[in-house]
Amino acid sequence: MTGTNAYIGPYPFRHLPHPEPAVLVSVLEREGLDGAWVGHLPSAFYRDPAPGNDELFGALAEHSERLRPVPCIRPDWPNWERALASVIDRGAKAIRAYPPQWGLGADDSSMRALCAACGEAGVPLVLTARFEDLRQRHWMDQAGDLSAAAIRAVARGNDRTRIVICSAGRPTIEEVHWGLTPEEREHVFWDISWVWGPPEDELALLLRTMGGRRFVYGTAWPLRLAQTPRANMALLPDELSDVTLSDPADW
Repeated sequence: MTGTNAYIGPYPFRHLPHPEPAVLVSVLEREGLDGAWVGHLPSAFYRDPAPGNDELFGALAEHSERLRPVPCIRPDWPNWERALASVIDRGAKAIRAYPPQWGLGADDSSMRALCAACGEAGVPLVLTARFEDLRQRHWMDQAGDLSAAAIRAVARGNDRTRIVICSAGRPTIEEVHWGLTPEEREHVFWDISWVWGPPEDELALLLRTMGGRRFVYGTAWPLRLAQTPRANMALLPDELSDVTLSDPADW
């Protein structure tokens, strides 16, 4: 199983212990994961993410068998199409984007353009709903959560690009999923890092109503404990004990 939601690098609003690639490799081994899609956390807060992408490729080079680079592309930045082609040539497994951190609203056409370009290139687009709970955020962190409306706007009419939403909770997942057509839903996937297990059992509810194919494994390491999704999967009710999540390694 491949994890879709992991990062390296520091976080600007609080200290993160061990955000280094070598530590992430040991976490994957402990959690029984084959590999991970890895983003560069500071790049979400850069005006121009290109230097962060360079850091990401360089840091993961010696761990390329386990850690797959997922650089970010800012679609309202000059020459973003050239930047996208460059990172794909360098082996990007998928592309990340951070609309709230860049001030891109639900009606921003550049995100739809990026989604279409990812489909043309044959790589998934990864969006992040949040890094931390609103109640925990530093007062200087003014970006809100990625809204359901913004996700739907990117997914609407999409028939080619796989879209992976990381760190979304049950309300956002349901609002987006049931607001899309069946055809549109087929291209949207959700990682389970922010979905509650017992006692709320929200993961079980989502798996019953939407099916395991709509979900992928993710930890949000090092922002969250990597053991949480494993524990939530282990605590599923008996009738869901054999549920299978989608594995991006098969895409």
